[in-house]
Amino acid sequence: MYHNEHTTVYLNGEWKNVEQAKVAPYGQTIQNGNGVFEGLRAYPTPLGTQVFMVYEHFERLLYSCGVMSIKLNYSVDELVQLTYELLDRNNLKNAYIRPLVYLGENMDLETAGKSNLFLSAWEWQPYLGNRLLRVMGSSFQKPNPKAFFIEAKVSGHYVNSILAKNEARAKGFDDALLNDMNGFVAEGPGENFFYEKDGCLYTAPRGHILPGITRATVMQLAQDLSIPVKETLFKMEDVEGADGAFFTGTAAEVAGLESLNGVKFKKAWEDTFGNTLQQAYKGLVRSAEAHIVDLV
Repeated sequence: MYHNEHTTVYLNGEWKNVEQAKVAPYGQTIQNGNGVFEGLRAYPTPLGTQVFMVYEHFERLLYSCGVMSIKLNYSVDELVQLTYELLDRNNLKNAYIRPLVYLGENMDLETAGKSNLFLSAWEWQPYLGNRLLRVMGSSFQKPNPKAFFIEAKVSGHYVNSILAKNEARAKGFDDALLNDMNGFVAEGPGENFFYEKDGCLYTAPRGHILPGITRATVMQLAQDLSIPVKETLFKMEDVEGADGAFFTGTAAEVAGLESLNGVKFKKAWEDTFGNTLQQAYKGLVRSAEAHIVDLV
């Protein structure tokens, strides 16, 4: 689903057919999980194909490289230019884009000196689908932020996400919701989380979450629509039986939830702030203004 025999990818200064893009099995990213990545989406707009929040995503990629001591000799402008060329070469107008910075051979437990830039893109519907999700509170916690740079998108961090999602699927749920180390709700496996109660939206504050770009966009849209949002700590029991809830993320966009731990949310999805924001987000990313939004 991610490529075919005609797919073109970018690898270390060269455009290649995907079958020519070889990865060394002794690399530190494969062996130890030390690599960083981003996820972006391109949409058709009245101005042509636009990659939503493209500069913000690549600024975060360089931040992730920096905190992980990974050397990447590309500027944000160069990465943006390469991304649009990637879309052109693959004739993609509505696509998901995955930049990956992976590391060369090094079995030592320090960052490998050589990094590799791999860019790929493919057509991808919203990652979590278009139906309401049945979510369970996970037995797994998000990593302690004193153990990791929690605001960086590091490949190895997502082992935690895989464990949580596997558990949820094995128990008959669609997805998971994870607490932080102190027992407060943090986020989903790969998405930020919002819930609605008594006329207000609530979401976890920065500190134990990845502060997503889609999360910030949705908060700005809520402000524009006079929907109150509070960043605060809350427990799983505060969420069960609330009025509504949803996930946000570049891959998932805005994904509505049906229930948490088998307890359905009170409002019909169509009557929630989540639905209002979902429609506003869909309109924004396909608008002429999609690339000039100011984030909160």
